[in-house]
Amino acid sequence: MSRAFLVVMDSVGIGGAPDAAAFFNDSRPDTGANTLGHIFDACAKGAAEEGRGGPLHLPHLAALGLYHAADLATGDSRAVLPADAITGRWGAATEQSKGKDTPSGHWELAGLPVPWDWHYFPDAQPAFPPELMARVCEIAGVEGTLANCHGSGTVMIDRFGAEHLRTGQPICYTSADSVFQIAAHEEHFGLDRLYALCEALAPILHGMKVGRVIARPFVGEEGSFARTTNRHDYAITPPAPVLTNWAQDAGRHVHAIGKIGDIFTMTGIDSVVKGADDVLMGHLFDAVDQQPDGSFTFANFVEFDSLYGHRRDVSGYARHLEWFDAQLGALLPRLGADDLLVITADHGNDPTWTGTDHTRERVPVLVAGQGAGPLGQVAFVDVAASIAAHLDIPAQGPGRSFL
Repeated sequence: MSRAFLVVMDSVGIGGAPDAAAFFNDSRPDTGANTLGHIFDACAKGAAEEGRGGPLHLPHLAALGLYHAADLATGDSRAVLPADAITGRWGAATEQSKGKDTPSGHWELAGLPVPWDWHYFPDAQPAFPPELMARVCEIAGVEGTLANCHGSGTVMIDRFGAEHLRTGQPICYTSADSVFQIAAHEEHFGLDRLYALCEALAPILHGMKVGRVIARPFVGEEGSFARTTNRHDYAITPPAPVLTNWAQDAGRHVHAIGKIGDIFTMTGIDSVVKGADDVLMGHLFDAVDQQPDGSFTFANFVEFDSLYGHRRDVSGYARHLEWFDAQLGALLPRLGADDLLVITADHGNDPTWTGTDHTRERVPVLVAGQGAGPLGQVAFVDVAASIAAHLDIPAQGPGRSFL
């Protein structure tokens, strides 16, 4: 019986979204944003030399068709290999949902375009309504909160961390995504207390159509604060069955790696493992070696986005791409003859772009285990339909299989 593995390189966009002009970073439209292309260009110019050097080196992703997919997305040719050097199938996927965020991208990859408009908090201070902040104080048992604005998580911790330690007040902030985030010290505030606060607030925020409440724990002292891997997302449950449900309802084991369990609130998921990306890669190898016939494994590697995209760290992003590519070279030979591996992304996060937020882009769709050649322009929802077709399970979404 066939198995399927869906791997999301979080934020590895390839430019070319037809509606990019409707999405913004610091009032600049996302038109022309291109995560992969601009990293490639920076490396070629010697402008991404921290911890690495020279042109971007992605031989395994390139052989699956990554640069062909990027060329298809934008028409800007970069390092396209000869056709006889391609070992996979490749395409460029366009998103329908009106969001450039984690739930929008992942839900749609799983077959469900977001059926409503997300609520976004204004880029103002205060950003949140007073009745919401009063509820935060009531649940947390504190007299006030900190931040109450848009901001990058690391900046929020550096700016408000010391005051948080003095007062015990949680740091509440948001971004251009539909999120409400709370940062708190794991020891001084308490990790379980932070989780309980976010869990209690989640139904209120979800009722407002805010996509996620995110617990952002950190450790350390003033001048040396650092976020931990104990982040937890409290996301809205998808309002209709998605790929994980289709597989589980068909009697297949569904295994989640990374934040997939949080994104889908464990709906349709049988088992989950978490950790930093290097740990998650080990879990992906284990899944390839150990998951049963007929199973579906859904993985997200978040550090492209969280450590390098939002922080506009071009060198770090390039290093992580090269690390992932090297791991992929060792993973591909372990796939079974009937296995399907699909590698894609959920949105862009161009580290050369204005601001700190995601960028609206098309994403690559790279397929191992189905021969070689182009898939053409596809939709996000076609990924779910294709995996369902490979697993021979009923698909309930609007997508069409490209296999």
